[in-house]
Amino acid sequence: MCSTLLIAGSSQAALKYPAAKRLDVTDNYFGTKVADPYRWLENDTSAETAQWVSAENKVTREYLNKIPFRNAVKRRITELANYEKMGAPMKVKGKYYYFGNNGLQNQSVLYVKDALGGTPRVVLDPNKLSDDGTVALQQLNFSHDGRYLAYVITRNGSDWNEIYVLDLTTGQQLADHIRWAKFTDAQWLGDGFFYSAYDAPEDAKSSKNEYHKVMYHKLGTPQSDDYVEYRSHTNPLLFYQAMVSDDERFVFILESDGDGNRLYAKDLNDRNPHYVRLAGDMKYTCTPVGVDNGKIYAHTNAGAPCWKVVAFDANRLGEANVADFIAEKQWVLSGVDMAGHNFIVTYDKDASNHPYLYSAEGKELREIKLPTFGSVGFSSKNTDSEVFYTFTSYTTPARVYSYDMASGESQLVFAPKVPLDPSRYATEQVFYTSKDGTKIPMFLIYKKGIRRDGQRPTLVYGYGGFNISMTPGYSYYRVPFALLDMGGVYAVANLRGGGEYGEQWHEAGTKMKKQNVFDDFIAAAEYLIKEGYTCPSKLACNGGSNGGLLVGAVVNQRPDLYAAAVPQVGVMDMMRYHLFTIGWNWAHDYGRSDSPLHNIKNDGTHYPAIMVTTSDHDDRVVPAHSFKYAATLQASNTGSAPKLIRIDSKAGHGHGKPVAKVIEEYTDVQSFIMQSLGVKYRYSK
Repeated sequence: MCSTLLIAGSSQAALKYPAAKRLDVTDNYFGTKVADPYRWLENDTSAETAQWVSAENKVTREYLNKIPFRNAVKRRITELANYEKMGAPMKVKGKYYYFGNNGLQNQSVLYVKDALGGTPRVVLDPNKLSDDGTVALQQLNFSHDGRYLAYVITRNGSDWNEIYVLDLTTGQQLADHIRWAKFTDAQWLGDGFFYSAYDAPEDAKSSKNEYHKVMYHKLGTPQSDDYVEYRSHTNPLLFYQAMVSDDERFVFILESDGDGNRLYAKDLNDRNPHYVRLAGDMKYTCTPVGVDNGKIYAHTNAGAPCWKVVAFDANRLGEANVADFIAEKQWVLSGVDMAGHNFIVTYDKDASNHPYLYSAEGKELREIKLPTFGSVGFSSKNTDSEVFYTFTSYTTPARVYSYDMASGESQLVFAPKVPLDPSRYATEQVFYTSKDGTKIPMFLIYKKGIRRDGQRPTLVYGYGGFNISMTPGYSYYRVPFALLDMGGVYAVANLRGGGEYGEQWHEAGTKMKKQNVFDDFIAAAEYLIKEGYTCPSKLACNGGSNGGLLVGAVVNQRPDLYAAAVPQVGVMDMMRYHLFTIGWNWAHDYGRSDSPLHNIKNDGTHYPAIMVTTSDHDDRVVPAHSFKYAATLQASNTGSAPKLIRIDSKAGHGHGKPVAKVIEEYTDVQSFIMQSLGVKYRYSK
C-alpha cells in the first residue's frame, strides 16, 4: 500500500511514498514491549533495502526538482563557495606547508613554499586520488627530520582510514600502505610511526568495532609485520592513541572510554623503557601538550570543570609528581599551543574564542585581540617563535594572520575575496531562559535593518552533546545566506550537553538529564517567537548527528513550533544505537534517552514538513537510523506536510565530503526549508 499525503502550502501533486513492509518484530525492555517493524532496513546491503532506497530517492528528487527556485539557491551557494581558501602555514624544517583551494576544488591541496613570499609547489593533491573527490585527507604528520609525510585518507566519507607515505625529498610515494586504521593519525618515531586500528571487520559498514589498539609500522615493511604497541585483552570498548614528543624521548598512550582517558608515558631514555601512568581517573580527560624545561605539560579537567594546564616532572614520571601550571579560571580553557617556549591559551567566553599569550613560567602576558565573535586555530612549534593563526566568524571566511609574540601585533597574511559584504549583516548574541530557569546563549545572524514583525523566516540550529562547543565560524553552506538575503534569521543555540561552560554544562545534558537539551532547544524557538522574530509557520529547525536526534526529539515533543525540520545523519533509534559500529561509545552521553523513532505520534497530530538526510557509507551513525525513522514517519498519521528522506551515495557522516556534493546537499536542504516556510527565493548579485 502507498500512503498518500497532501503537501501543505504547495501546488505540487500529492506525494505517494514507497511501500515499506512491516514485520512482526517486538522487543521486551524491562516489561515494556516495543515494536520494531522496519528492522529489515538495518540490512543496508540487501537488495530489498536498496530497492526501497532507490524508490525513496526518486520521490524526494521529484519533489525537490519541482521547487521553482532550487536552481537559484544552487547558484547562490556555488557563488559563496567559489573563493580562494588558505589554511595557516605549518613550518617544518624551514619550509612552509599549507592547504589551499582555488574555489570549487572538491578537496584542498597541500602546498609548500621555501619562504612565506616564495612560489608554491604542490606536495599532495587529493583531487587526483579519485575521479569524483570522494577520497579525502584526514590527517597529516611530518617525520621529525622533515623527510617523510604520512597522510591519512578516508574513502566515501567512511570512518575507516588508510595511511600512505610520501618521501618529500623525491616527491615519490613509498610502497607502505596501512588499512583498517580508525580514529588515528601517524605519530613518527625513528624510521616508522604509530597508528590506531581494529582487526579487519566482517562488514566494514556495520560490524561492531571492538579491541582498538596501537600499532607500530616500520618503513619498508609490510603491514603484516607491524607490532602491537598497546592494547587491552579484557576490555573491548576502549580507544587507544599514541603521541610522541617532538624530541622523540617520550611515547604517550591515551586510553579512553570515549568520555575521559587515562594517560601513560614511556621514557625512551630509560635503561628499561616502560609505560608509567600519569593520570588514572577515566572520569577526566588529560592530553599532553608538549615537553619543555624538564616538564610534561598537559591539558586536563581533573578537578577543574573549566579545565587547566598541569606540569608533570619529566624526570620522575608518576601521578604524584604533578602540579598546576595554569590554574582553572571562570571561563573554559579550550585549547593550549606551545610556541617559542611560551604558551598560547584559548578561553571560551560565552561560546566565543579568546586567546592569550602566556610566558614559559605560566604567567599571563596579554590577550590576542580578535575582530569580533569568532573562532581561532593556531599553527606553532615550541622550538620556533613564528606563529600563525586563522580567524573566522559567521560572516567572515577564514583569514590567516601571523603573530609577533614580542610586540603582540597580528599581521594579515591572507584574506579571501568572497562575493559577500560582511558589513551588511549583524551577528548578535542573546541569552534566553530555558524551562528550568537556566540562561542559554544564542547567536542570531541576519541582514541589518530587518523588522521584528513576527514574520521573519527563521532557521534555528542546535547540537547539544559530547562536550562539543558550537563557536562561531563561516560556512558557505551551513549559514543559509539565501534565507538571510530574503530577510530571514539564522539562529545557533548553545545548548547544554556541549562544552561551552565546562564539564558541568556538558553533564547537564547527558543521560537522565538529556531532556534539558530538548528543553533548551524548544525554549530557543519560543524565545524567537516571543521576541517578534518569527512565528511557527515561518520557523524551521536543523541539526546533524547528535543534532539530528535533537531535531527528531523536539519535533515529537513540540510539533506545533515548527513548519519544517531537517534532521541530518541523526541518531534516531535509541533502543539499538549501541549495536552498530561505534555506537556503544555514545552511552556516556545518552544512557537510555527518549527515542525519536519510537515516539513518533500516530494520532493525527500535525507534524512539520520533514526531510531526513543520510548517506549510504555512513559507518558512524549507520543509515538504518534514518531509514527506519523515515519509514515510520511516512506510515504514521502526522498530517499532510511532506515526510521525505534524501539518501546520498558514496558519502559518509559528513567529514571529507567533496565540495560538489556539499553544494548539492545544501541546495536541497535550503530549498526544502524555504519552500516549507513559504519563501520564494529570488537570486540577485
